[in-house]
Amino acid sequence: MKRSGSIRHQPLLQRAVALVSVGVVVALVGSGCTGSGKPETSERGSGCVKKVGEDGETLDGCLPIAPSSKRVDLGTPTFSKPTEVTNPLHPTGTVTQTIYGGQVDGKPFRTEVTVLREPKTITWQGNRIAALTSQYFAFSDGRIVEVALDWYAQADDGSVWYLGEDVFNYEDGVVQDTEGTWIAGDKAPAAMIMPEHPKQGDVYRPENAPPLVFEEVTVASTGETVSGPSGPIKGAIVVDELHLDGSHERKTFAPGYGEFATGDPDGDLEAVSLALPTDAASAPVPEELDTLAETIRRTADAVSARDWAEATTAAKAVNLAWAEFQPSDVPLELLRKQMGRDIDALADAVAKRDADQARNAALRVAQNELDVRSRHQPVTTTDLARMGLWARQVVIDAVARDAGAVAGDAESLKWTFDRVRDTVSDADAVDARLAELRTAVENKDLAAAATVAKRLSDLLSQTG
Repeated sequence: MKRSGSIRHQPLLQRAVALVSVGVVVALVGSGCTGSGKPETSERGSGCVKKVGEDGETLDGCLPIAPSSKRVDLGTPTFSKPTEVTNPLHPTGTVTQTIYGGQVDGKPFRTEVTVLREPKTITWQGNRIAALTSQYFAFSDGRIVEVALDWYAQADDGSVWYLGEDVFNYEDGVVQDTEGTWIAGDKAPAAMIMPEHPKQGDVYRPENAPPLVFEEVTVASTGETVSGPSGPIKGAIVVDELHLDGSHERKTFAPGYGEFATGDPDGDLEAVSLALPTDAASAPVPEELDTLAETIRRTADAVSARDWAEATTAAKAVNLAWAEFQPSDVPLELLRKQMGRDIDALADAVAKRDADQARNAALRVAQNELDVRSRHQPVTTTDLARMGLWARQVVIDAVARDAGAVAGDAESLKWTFDRVRDTVSDADAVDARLAELRTAVENKDLAAAATVAKRLSDLLSQTG
């Protein structure tokens, strides 16, 4: 796995700087691999795990894996009620959707993690296990870069196990590879991703099928208090994660959120902006958000038309509308920071008349607005609105003659629809429009793509 829990995939975050303290590294070195590179096999589960580089090349030396005496994942789990995931540090069964923000490789990064309604049955060690399906959807600069379907099940002792993932890595709107895909079975074991009650010094492997996938986690501290979207969160843990290339990464897990933060605020970072229902607020949607949404659409349309006078006026209106809406009930620190960053980027791009940068910044601002809105309405309502956003974006990107962006918009529509398909009154009609859109994209017919997207937008406004 290229991330632990729900928020990390290669190649973007694999290059993050090692954040683990020297003390933890020293504790690990020598426990599973000698300086000569010979495997240490004195304890069950130890041995040489060879280092593997980002390009898949086997590197010299063994990973400094922990001794088996530290491992808490060596038993065989039983799964009587696998989809009833109640572990507070991996709350896949209770948290419907989590939004993450931050930056990777110098670009704004966001993730939408959504639990899908249909479980997946996975056969491991002769047992058929129903696993919850979690959709990981990652964006760089507002655009699709990765989607993964992750499968989790809770064992009878309260620990949560990872049963595999189906990975799709995108470049310029098109799937480039499925690197990192694996499923528990003959070639890969199920892997513990969260103990029931993790203690300092506990070691477990969220993925354990080298050289395809491998991660070893050591619990560095427990009982931490972290600053969350809705205020302080007690009972968090901090872990050190060892990767196949020998690098380390610090991660924080918090009750009610699961994986809470990965990386460094001054470098690559992916952290929780909000989770639902953890950070839900009362309905209805505040009127100030409706005003903000309208100003965002005005700005995006003006940028698309290259009407820079109107774009300047509308971008200022976005800033004012956001200033007027500042929720007082919750900190939402990261989301506020992201919105401020993206509104500033939009104003700067408009001032420079940089249509491409303004187009992406307006998209990111619109994504942020829907995130805030999601606190006041059902997740399915927000996801339908996200589909409407992507349908409008197809038209905007088609006008800009950006075929890669249009292809990515079509993929974003498809994956978002998977979250709400069984709640839509005329799902077959939506599927038909999406198929037409994919055909237009494959034929590189941007005019046809825009026409289909407009029809899809009309259909979405009538369904639900």
